[in-house]
Order: sequence, then structure tokens, then C-alpha cells
Amino acid sequence: MTVIIIEDEKLSADYLARLLHKLDPKIEVLAVIDSIEQCVNQFSNGLTADLIFLDIHLADGISFDLFNRIDISTPIIFTTAFSDYAIKAFEVNSIDYLLKPIGLQDLKRALDKFAKLNARPNDELLAQLKSAFQQAKPVFKNRFLVKMGQSIDSIPVEEILHFMSSDGLTFLVNRQGKRFSIDYQLEQLESLLSPDMFFRINRKVILSLKSINKVSIYTNSRLIVQAPSLEGEACIVSRERTQDFKSWLDK
Repeated sequence: MTVIIIEDEKLSADYLARLLHKLDPKIEVLAVIDSIEQCVNQFSNGLTADLIFLDIHLADGISFDLFNRIDISTPIIFTTAFSDYAIKAFEVNSIDYLLKPIGLQDLKRALDKFAKLNARPNDELLAQLKSAFQQAKPVFKNRFLVKMGQSIDSIPVEEILHFMSSDGLTFLVNRQGKRFSIDYQLEQLESLLSPDMFFRINRKVILSLKSINKVSIYTNSRLIVQAPSLEGEACIVSRERTQDFKSWLDK
């Protein structure tokens, strides 16, 4: 069997590939694609496989937009890190999906189902899924996959202190103060995180509400935040974000 993985988080893509090979060493991953634009280019140039694993939220938009731009006749298994209430909508519409972090038995079930059906979702079911997704908004990530040595762990957003951009990389910092590199830019994270839980205080930091110990007045009409594992300039709320930050705290 040949497979294409469409996923914008490298750790998730690598993890899925390893699970597939564990279930069946003969499965060949032909390509890993991380954006809608890349999908359009590669599929238009003849890329095809027996099965596609498609993440719902990609770096440059919602993957449903892909079906408005090109025709895909390959069977699809959707993958998602969305919250449970959105998953209920997917169940109703009988489209197969895998909830991240993907379990081995769940993956086997999905592969067995598609082997039996050997068909892609038809246009009517795809339209129902798009409608269910839209009705379930807003939907935000519940967890992030991170690499710990040779293992992969899943960190719930409730355990995250903040996200920080540094030297061209983005890091997740958990409640134990440990930093993990993740495959997202802060601009992407702003749309993936609940605005009730997280706020971007400056160009380098997205902060969790639960991690804030104290907020004080700083120079030039700015604010400074006291929070674990955060220091220096990273603690300062930028001038242009100060008023919105106050409103966020006052919700």
C-alpha cells in the first residue's frame, strides 16, 4: 500500500509514518506535504497513492479548501487535534477520522475500514463534514506532540506556561519549565489556541492566563508580567498590545 501524509507538524507526520510501518512494514509513505499550496502543486503534477491521511488544519488554511481547487479520487482518512465536541459532529456524518495523538489500534481500525470500503467520501458526505466543522467552530488544539529523547509525548494545553520564539525556532514551555521545540510559528499558534486561555503579549511570547502571577505597570505605558520561566524583555507587554491585554484579563 502507498500512502501520502498531509500534515503541517513534522513530529505528528513522523509519528504517523512509524505507526503505519509498525502495522505493516510494506506500507510506503510516498510523500509528506505540509500545506494546501504544496498539495495543489504535487497532485496537479500527478502525485497519487492508495490512501491519504489529511490533517484538517494546515499551515495555510483548512484542508477542506483543497477540494475546491483540485479533484482528489483517493480514499482519505482525516486526522485532527480538535476538541471532542467537534469530533461528535464528524461521527454523525460517518467520515473516518483519527484523533491526535493517534493510537495504534485506532489507526488499525481506520485502515481496516477503508480497506473494506475502498472508496473516498462522496461529495454529499464531504459537504456534510464541512458543514459540521463550520458549525462546531471555534475549535482549538487541546494538545501538542513533543519529542523527548527517542520518545514522543503529548502535552495538554493546560500544562503549557507559554510559547516563545527564539533564534528562528518556536518553543513550548511546560509547567516544569522544560522547553520543547515545535513546528509552528507564533502566527499559526494564535489561530490554533483558545483566546480565552492564551494571549500574545509581544512579538516573541504567547502567554497562558494560568501562568500569570502578577501584572505591574512598566515604563512608556507598558505592562510587565511575572510568570514562571519567563524573564527579561520577554515579560514586557508591548505598547500596542497593552489595552487588548487589559481587556483580555478583564473578561
